[in-house]
Amino acid sequence: MRLTLLSIALLGFSSTAMSSTFMFDDIQDVDPASQDGKWRASAEVGVLIRSGNTDSRSWKGKLDLERDTLNWRQRAVMDYYRQERKTYEGTSVVDADRLFLSGQGNRKFANSTHSSFFLYGSYEDDALNSFEYQSTIAAGYGTRWLINDAMFTDFEIGPGYSFDKIRGTGETDGDFIIRMAANYEWQISETARFTQLVSTEIGDDNTRSRAVGALTANINSRLAMRFSLTLTHNSTVFEQANGRIPEKLDTETAVTLVYTF
Repeated sequence: MRLTLLSIALLGFSSTAMSSTFMFDDIQDVDPASQDGKWRASAEVGVLIRSGNTDSRSWKGKLDLERDTLNWRQRAVMDYYRQERKTYEGTSVVDADRLFLSGQGNRKFANSTHSSFFLYGSYEDDALNSFEYQSTIAAGYGTRWLINDAMFTDFEIGPGYSFDKIRGTGETDGDFIIRMAANYEWQISETARFTQLVSTEIGDDNTRSRAVGALTANINSRLAMRFSLTLTHNSTVFEQANGRIPEKLDTETAVTLVYTF
């Protein structure tokens, strides 16, 4: 099972060669020597409305905060996606409703190295999966490998704890986990950037894996267009009250506008 999850994560890495992220959901780090220590923010939004033969609405919103200093790298993400449609009978059906929150801080060991200690926390509420919510806290070791001036990869590994609530039964469950993550960034040109995250949280009861990729193209100094693909996989699913069994793999594809503050 764990081999299958790693294969899915690698598939997300290779198949989104036009793809942004996780915490490191969407990382935009650069050399800290060039940073001024100020917080930076970007807001991402995408809306699709269809009427006529099909009556549906879907929208995605994301807020990203980050700061990179000589000793610290900090980041927070809020990501929301919803999709709903009306049937021929006029009833409203929700096909997707997901909220994801995460925060991370990396304390660098020394100015001359790329090693760091990280503390990570996340919360996810997906109305259509097996859990009312899934939360994680983890800490451990991180390192950055500089490939060249335009490319780098961050690697992280450490122990943690997950706390979930099962939908339908209301039962809560805690589990010790090992979190592993790799994030690759390539500054293709002055106006284009490619990012890819692969992460997995391995536990006895459930292993949650995520691959997030994005290709971002600047329109001007503030506005950009982004194509992103997100794959989320849970190794354990539970039957819901209506008899539906959620899929283990959930896929989200989005084209959005990004405004940087």
